Amino acid sequence: MTAGRRPKSVTTPLLAVAVALVGLVAPGAIASVPGSGLIWPLVEFAVLVAAVFAAIHHADVVAHRTGEPYGTLVLTLAVTIIEVALIVSIMLAGEESPMLARDTVLAVVMVVCNGIVGICIILGGLRYGEQGFRLPGASSYLVVLMPLATLTMILPNYTTSVPGPFYNLSQLIYAAIATLVLYGVFLYVQTVRHRDYFLSDSGVSTPDENAHVPGNREVLASVVLLILALVGVVLLAKNFANSVKLAVNLIGAPIGAVGLLVALLVLMPEGIAAVRAAKNNELQKSLNLALGSSLATIGLTIPAVCAVSIVLKQPLGLGLDNRDMVVLLLTFAVSLVTYGGGRTNILPGVVHLVLFATYVFLIFAP
Repeated sequence: MTAGRRPKSVTTPLLAVAVALVGLVAPGAIASVPGSGLIWPLVEFAVLVAAVFAAIHHADVVAHRTGEPYGTLVLTLAVTIIEVALIVSIMLAGEESPMLARDTVLAVVMVVCNGIVGICIILGGLRYGEQGFRLPGASSYLVVLMPLATLTMILPNYTTSVPGPFYNLSQLIYAAIATLVLYGVFLYVQTVRHRDYFLSDSGVSTPDENAHVPGNREVLASVVLLILALVGVVLLAKNFANSVKLAVNLIGAPIGAVGLLVALLVLMPEGIAAVRAAKNNELQKSLNLALGSSLATIGLTIPAVCAVSIVLKQPLGLGLDNRDMVVLLLTFAVSLVTYGGGRTNILPGVVHLVLFATYVFLIFAP
């Protein structure tokens, strides 16, 4: 943690919790202030965005101390908590969000596998010509990501117990358990059994010599502030949900844009870290951050949302429509080629960015 970022990173989590508590405890007092109906949601949104960045910053401090691949896991878990809070809050904000979890998971996969990965490969290719990564690590991500996506976003359209894109109760429970099992085994492989698959080519899992290594007190402070930032995000998520749905209705945007907005908000800090790593010729770290987010979104977010859906008896649509299935399957096909040789250049990066642009375009021009 640099000296210039310390005050902001300390005050933001505290501010997020304070603003959230004010909104929950004194909504009447806020409503009595002229213009608060417009100003207060903007304040909450700004504080929410700042809290997301603060949470990822403190998770990154902890990650620097733990080293790879555990550091990436800390970041991924923080992002997953934020994502679950936003998805569940928006699902519960009204009666027309049964597809939000599906749209957000798809958006995360598209943002990560095409958007972030495409930018990282292009920037790395422009600076270094070619960049290498560990093929077993990339293959491990894909071999789990593809069945996870199929179980949660494609198979619901083809089951017969209830009409698609829904699972019945037993199918929903099985899908949640299966995704947790697959993700759990992947974590075991990543952190215990085959850690070397996910390290840089040099095999070094610690920060470079010029990097600041946080001390015990700094790590402990970051753990506390990370928890506060996550609490602030969770508490602010409810009002964020109402504001997002109101904004979508006002501008006439499709409901799929909400999932994209949530994905961009949650992944922005992690995406910046992945791009920075690619520019520093650490493509393996970029892939760990990016592809790990996709796995965590399905492996952790979907079971959590399934549990909330079952407990609260909220409908949960998971199956994609034919258009999105084509884009998803094409993404996986291109990814198999991209990660098939252990080295990349700008060409696959451009292809992935075009696929991401296609996905975004089809949200607004279906």
